[in-house]
Amino acid sequence: MPEIALNILDVAENSVRAGAALIEISVIISTEEDTLTVTITDDGCGMDADQLDKVQDPFYTTRTTRKVGLGIPFFKQAAECTGGSFSIISEKGRGTAVKAVFGLSHIDRMPLGDINATVHTLVVFHPSTDVIYRYIFNDNTFVMDSRELKQLLGDVPLQTAEVSKFIREYLDENKTATDNGIEI
Repeated sequence: MPEIALNILDVAENSVRAGAALIEISVIISTEEDTLTVTITDDGCGMDADQLDKVQDPFYTTRTTRKVGLGIPFFKQAAECTGGSFSIISEKGRGTAVKAVFGLSHIDRMPLGDINATVHTLVVFHPSTDVIYRYIFNDNTFVMDSRELKQLLGDVPLQTAEVSKFIREYLDENKTATDNGIEI
């Protein structure tokens, strides 16, 4: 995948398939530490120790539509090739936590990409899964919690065209306000 946001979407879609009611995504950029850190946690079905060992193997997948599972192995390789790190922790019945740390200025770091499209897709197309999204750039923080949007909207579905458009604009405006429009 050519951008980090697509890796985030892949992991979050796995969370949805795992029955997660809540997915938390954090993107933390620290120019001082020269890092871009991504964490994705969920309260889905989790994995047992055997699955957890296998999930980083590109030739292992639980999906029946294909014979390889490149998402997690590629995400891990992308982080590690920038001098960063990768970890995945999971417990059966409790959920999974993925953390990838990238060298921010490393020449091999792929761009963050359209993180707003990723979050928008998760919120609008998986309305039964709640999403907490944190975007932190140095000392500036933006947090969006889909539960708050749902409470505010009442019976109006998130998939409604006007609501979907509002969510996308809300994400775009707040990302720009947080990082001053810097391309990450």
